[in-house]
Amino acid sequence: MEDKKAGAIVKAGEEGMKLALSVMEEFDLPLGLLPLSDVIEVGFVRETGYIWLTQKNKIEHNFKLASKLVSYDREITSYVEPKRVRKLKGVKAKELLLWPPVNEIAVDDPPTGKIHFKSLAGITKTFPAEAFAAGQ
Repeated sequence: MEDKKAGAIVKAGEEGMKLALSVMEEFDLPLGLLPLSDVIEVGFVRETGYIWLTQKNKIEHNFKLASKLVSYDREITSYVEPKRVRKLKGVKAKELLLWPPVNEIAVDDPPTGKIHFKSLAGITKTFPAEAFAAGQ
């Protein structure tokens, strides 16, 4: 299991948050996708795009512009590539009374200002990308 972390850059606390944001920026992903707090550790393996984040507590964040409540587990893992997050684990978005896990996030390329969230159940939701900008 640990082998996917081989060769990772690992940062703790505030430096970890900076690493996560720099990866989001590098891959053209909205910086507000990760409204995390009390980050313990962030690791990134450049060769594979594998990234993980550990935070002190599970948190919920309400993206007001998208009217979407999102839950972030203590540990979040995924693979990042330009304008895309794949095999995402640890993030759920509220749909009525259910919390289906979000499995993939993609930003339109060429840019249309839209971002798409896919769940394992095959549900895709599309929102304006600015709803997930930093500070939202």
